[in-house]
Amino acid sequence: MTSAGEPPQTRAIDLDHAGRWRAFWVCVAVAALTILDISKVNVGLASIESALGGGSTELQLVVSGYILAFGLTLVPFGRIGDQRSRRTLMIVGLSSFMVTSIVCALAPNIWVLVIGRFLQGIAAGIQMPQVMGTIQQVFQGKERGAAFGLFGAVIGLSTAFGPTLGGLLIALGGPEDGWRWIFWMNVPLCLAVLILAARALPEVRRPSTAALTLDPVGLALFALVVATLMLPFLFTTGSPSDAPERWWLLVPCTLFAAAFVAWERRYAARGRSPLVPLRLFRIMSWRNGTALQTLYFAALPSVFLLTALYLQTGLGLEAVFAGMVTIGFALMSAVTSWYGGRIVARYGRALVVFGLAVVLVAIVALVAIARLASDEATPWLMVAALALGGVGGGFVISPNQTLTLAEIPPSEGGLAGSVGQLGQRVGNAIGAAIALSLFYSTIYREDGTRSESAVFHDAYGTGLLAAALFVAAALAVSLVDLGARRRRERSGAGEA
Repeated sequence: MTSAGEPPQTRAIDLDHAGRWRAFWVCVAVAALTILDISKVNVGLASIESALGGGSTELQLVVSGYILAFGLTLVPFGRIGDQRSRRTLMIVGLSSFMVTSIVCALAPNIWVLVIGRFLQGIAAGIQMPQVMGTIQQVFQGKERGAAFGLFGAVIGLSTAFGPTLGGLLIALGGPEDGWRWIFWMNVPLCLAVLILAARALPEVRRPSTAALTLDPVGLALFALVVATLMLPFLFTTGSPSDAPERWWLLVPCTLFAAAFVAWERRYAARGRSPLVPLRLFRIMSWRNGTALQTLYFAALPSVFLLTALYLQTGLGLEAVFAGMVTIGFALMSAVTSWYGGRIVARYGRALVVFGLAVVLVAIVALVAIARLASDEATPWLMVAALALGGVGGGFVISPNQTLTLAEIPPSEGGLAGSVGQLGQRVGNAIGAAIALSLFYSTIYREDGTRSESAVFHDAYGTGLLAAALFVAAALAVSLVDLGARRRRERSGAGEA
């Protein structure tokens, strides 16, 4: 039986050690494809503009349309995955991702590409909640920490190697059509993962036979909240032509958010199952961890985006070399993510605090490099600073994921993970918009008053200040959470 306000429950299927890790590696492959498509497209924007035209708004939509669609679909499909077959949804999402990649690769103009990217984001939003829900379902205790450590290592590699891979494909395919290779590459990769999923991915639990509960009114209000929150930032480019009226969308966003909370409370009080159980926000570890990763993802992707733009448009580096600057971050974050997953049970939130402090130091170092270093020395110094950031970054993502989901029931792992992923996508959109706005507004303001090199140095340094502030805010949240955990531990010891 299902208690009031609870979605229909599913029953876990016991998997042996080999079965759990087989499911894990399929999940990792799906997640890597999804995240890789965010970072590798950034380095292709200049090539896309050259081939298809379009202004800063259209190019912004190529990146952020994917993120918006991703964010809109995460929570409802996390909810569906918690009640139905995560394996089936993962295969559906992968197949859709492959088809929409073909649409993007064949795009004859910029608007077909924008639409293709939006549809690709929907496909990503179908499959990604199943990844988090499956890992949460099949692993427990220390093994879960190790799994999230490896998962974070792969995500770190995908995020940071994306620009390098994108730059290499553009170099191979040429300035006009190289960007199409970025999307064509998804086709054989998706086919390989689809075969792996069909043959090796076990069903991790028996889907509920009860009617699917989706809370349609809550779903509509939720979509309106996400859309009206993200759209003003997605249309922020830093150009003088940006329409100031876009910020008025935050007014209905506030109203829709209030209506959503009121509806979800009323829906739950009537004994129904709300789209987002508000009781999740009473779980301190999940609430703080979700806020932390939202702030962190407002900072980190914008660092890679600004670095790619600055090195290509400001210093004239080819895309492949601009992408290589992030390799140090990728390698170091992979190592520390794996290690962080192994030691998070011992050090807890203090490990995340340390990681965020190191990332903050690295971003401040990048700002200093942009302001003070010569053009020749800048890329090499950036490699060192980003490698340091990778050391810290690995101690943030996977340990925080473990701590955030530690008190969440496995039956709600997909939904809880989806809300966390939504926080990442919203943070990504807002952080990128603010950083890009500062970057381009500095260029527009200083153009003609100083040398081009000096202008781009200033623009990069100014844009990165936003990333530094977001990391500082994430560090503050982690310190608050660390203090609360220690007070709870002392209280528990006192009661004993």
